[in-house]
Amino acid sequence: MTPQKPESTAAPNEGTSAPGPVLSLDDPRALQILNTEHWSLLSARSLAYNEAFARGGMFLSFLSMSFVALALAAQAMSFDRQFLIIAAILLTFDLIIGLATYGRIIGANVDDLRAVQGMGRIRHGYTQIAPIVAPYFTTGVNDDPAATMISYGNPPTTWPGSVIYGLTTSDGMIGCITALVGGVLAAVLTLAFDGSPAVAIGVGVVGALVVFAAIFASTAGTIARHQASLEVLFPTPAKDAASEADAPHA
Repeated sequence: MTPQKPESTAAPNEGTSAPGPVLSLDDPRALQILNTEHWSLLSARSLAYNEAFARGGMFLSFLSMSFVALALAAQAMSFDRQFLIIAAILLTFDLIIGLATYGRIIGANVDDLRAVQGMGRIRHGYTQIAPIVAPYFTTGVNDDPAATMISYGNPPTTWPGSVIYGLTTSDGMIGCITALVGGVLAAVLTLAFDGSPAVAIGVGVVGALVVFAAIFASTAGTIARHQASLEVLFPTPAKDAASEADAPHA
């Protein structure tokens, strides 16, 4: 009779050790984790930009179709009070959609700012893993506000410069168009209530300025306040910050 081999009583995983926790950036797994988070933040930025552009495009498309509809209605109707009421209703919808679009674009900018700060923090980790790559980064490698704004091209911080810069952005453009829609709505309502054209023009200008002032007052400092609320773990060293402040600007 062939003798049977004794069964092994060793545990299946005996002799093998499970990987331990990542305790240092020198662990290759740390780089893999940072890369994964980096790509996740890139996707978040892409989604924020796509939503902002899509919402802005939807608003402009709706506004264009509204004017086309008013042009067609004007051919079938005279410019009487009934037409002005229809125009006021359409412009009210345009104003509401414009305000909602502007608010969402501001929210997308806040989401993008959070992602940019996170990417600066990850780049700081890259420079700790491989310090030799630090000179090759053209964006910030810290997560403080000064380093974060490098990724946006260091926009102006003075009041006149920041206002002009804000008007050139997508949210500034949508805000201006929305303010103009509010002014046109005010002028149309003035004409609908038997106001003279001169009075309607004046009311329209004032209405546009009021809507623009309300938009500006309600959102001014939103990015700065949110940026101040973000936790800073790796601020720019004082020496580097001083050299950046003394560097000449084109």
